[in-house]
Amino acid sequence: MIDKLAFVHPTAKIGNNVTIGPWTYIGENVEIGDDTWISSHVVVKGPTVIGKGNRIFQFSSVGEECQDKKYAGEQTRLIIGDNNIIRESVTIHRGTTQDKGETRIGSNCLFMAYVHIAHDCFVGNNVIMANNASIAGHVHVGDWVILGGMTGVHQFVHIGAHAFTAGASLILQDVPPFVMAAGSPAVPRGLNLEGLKRRGFTKENQRAILSAYKAVFRKSLTIEEANAELIEAAEKDINVKAFMEFINHSARGIIR
Repeated sequence: MIDKLAFVHPTAKIGNNVTIGPWTYIGENVEIGDDTWISSHVVVKGPTVIGKGNRIFQFSSVGEECQDKKYAGEQTRLIIGDNNIIRESVTIHRGTTQDKGETRIGSNCLFMAYVHIAHDCFVGNNVIMANNASIAGHVHVGDWVILGGMTGVHQFVHIGAHAFTAGASLILQDVPPFVMAAGSPAVPRGLNLEGLKRRGFTKENQRAILSAYKAVFRKSLTIEEANAELIEAAEKDINVKAFMEFINHSARGIIR
């Protein structure tokens, strides 16, 4: 149902069973998938594609031009997957031509009130960003990451799958998969073991990841020395392999 007080641009494509509340603005070149619910006082600008089953709450701004001063009105876009919850006053900006020209968000995410997702960010599936968490431009956030309230993430930082940041953390360098980070600036505080348990990682998996964590963060080894120590473990456990590959490909360097 589209409320008579909503504005929907003629070029917008609206799926089946979509609800759009009063005083909401749906702009040019916007696509909204089936079963999506959009509250009142929401602004969605395009080019933006929103998948199925999303819920977008009041005063959110989705698909707006980015705040990068280099942006000059190019036709960049925002892509959002399925079954996400976007709470009050969330802001999500489109990409820039200085990157791949798009901001992309996966499925089954929860973005709590006042979250900000800047231009050219890539956010995976099943991500939770708590109130006031903000990620700057070109940030990559892996699947199942949780960013605590008021976490701030510097531009170009990558955060690996299943990582966790405590509230009010300042993330200036990459956070490897499975790691808990806290502080300003953030430092590693152990593994997100509770998250791994909830997601079905076996005790054997957890022990292997913990051994890799200790090699990198507890033994005062260089990355090269940690690689050498973990060669056999990486061959046996895909999670250790992913952990070390993330570290070895880090452009900004990892938190230590």
